[in-house]
Amino acid sequence: MDHFIIRGGQPLEGRVQISGAKNAALPILAATLLTSEQSTLSNVPHLNDITTMVALLGALGADVSVDEAMQLTVSAAALNNQQAPYELVKTMRASILVMGPLLARFGHAQVSFPGGCAIGSRPVDLHLKGFEAMGASIEVRDGYIVASTDDGLHGCDFTFDTVTVGGTENLLMAAVLAQGRTVLRNAAREPEITDLVQFLRGMGACIEGDESSTLIIDGVSSLRSSHYCVMPDRIEAGTFLVAAAATGGCITVDNADPEHLGIVLDKLREAGVSIGVDGMSITADMRNRRPKAIDLVTAPYPGFPTDMQAQFTALNVIADGVGRITETIFENRLMQAHEMSRMGADITVDGHSAIIRGKETINGAPVMASDLRASASLVIAGLAAMGETRVERIYHIDRGYERIEEKLQSIGGDIVRKSR
Repeated sequence: MDHFIIRGGQPLEGRVQISGAKNAALPILAATLLTSEQSTLSNVPHLNDITTMVALLGALGADVSVDEAMQLTVSAAALNNQQAPYELVKTMRASILVMGPLLARFGHAQVSFPGGCAIGSRPVDLHLKGFEAMGASIEVRDGYIVASTDDGLHGCDFTFDTVTVGGTENLLMAAVLAQGRTVLRNAAREPEITDLVQFLRGMGACIEGDESSTLIIDGVSSLRSSHYCVMPDRIEAGTFLVAAAATGGCITVDNADPEHLGIVLDKLREAGVSIGVDGMSITADMRNRRPKAIDLVTAPYPGFPTDMQAQFTALNVIADGVGRITETIFENRLMQAHEMSRMGADITVDGHSAIIRGKETINGAPVMASDLRASASLVIAGLAAMGETRVERIYHIDRGYERIEEKLQSIGGDIVRKSR
């Protein structure tokens, strides 16, 4: 099993090209099932989760081709299967996103209960309630969620009990082919949802209200082919900016949209990082300074993203002062705290919060990743630590960061991937 060996204590300096957003590419790939015509996607990251979704589309009967530039062409004209198999779905929670497109286009979908990172319960009940409100019948049979409708989906007025990104995406995709108007209230507002809306519009969907908490969708009878460029990955960009701050370095991330990183940049500034913005490039400069400890509370967009709290935990570990990180979106998402304690970090977990008393130095140690973002935080801690850090179970990080060790090497990080 692969692992990283990191020799820390050196500042990161240079420029990094940010890849396309995994969390935008996955629902967009699912949305290609909505049409019998060809879809072409560019700026798709080369990641394990993308490979899994491509394999899932293929298992459903879609023809997917990939060129050297990771431009994907999907033709779902000959779909011959509406069952998403357990073998693929168990590894990635986003697999549930094929349910809305399959149900909308064919009136039937079977999807195994999804898997993914071990960061607590992320139930799909809101997805299913929405499908039922649109006229689908739902049952659980042999470990599969089975959804069907006799006369197609019908528009409805549906309010999410809580904000759910996946639920918003799934019902949005189902609604574009439903009969009549659908109104989705308390919808998630993440930039990745706006990216999905723009892709669907390019296919001929009628959607209003993107970037707001109310989406209005007027169903159409069919969708056409589309060419689309996936948005940059705001979480990857934020991760590299935090890494620069934690190591006392100065880097510029290119192909990064600062509008998607508002509160992340604000928190970096609060920590004492000098932030510069030039179009789609962002510079973080922390040379010759120690970061200040900060407090943060995760919240749905435009609040602080849950996918960045682990990285800021690593920053607080070597910061001046005491910081409190509070996770409100998922339970069990502070598991990086125990591993950082092995490196000498002073962290106390109190319910959904981690209280971190910063230290000037931490030491390298063997640590184990528990989920995607926790693994990124351990890499950051390793880069900031003195001595050698060994990060195990890095298959987690490969799900969400494209060639992270190569990108870090290009800006001075002493990190290598090794196999047993």
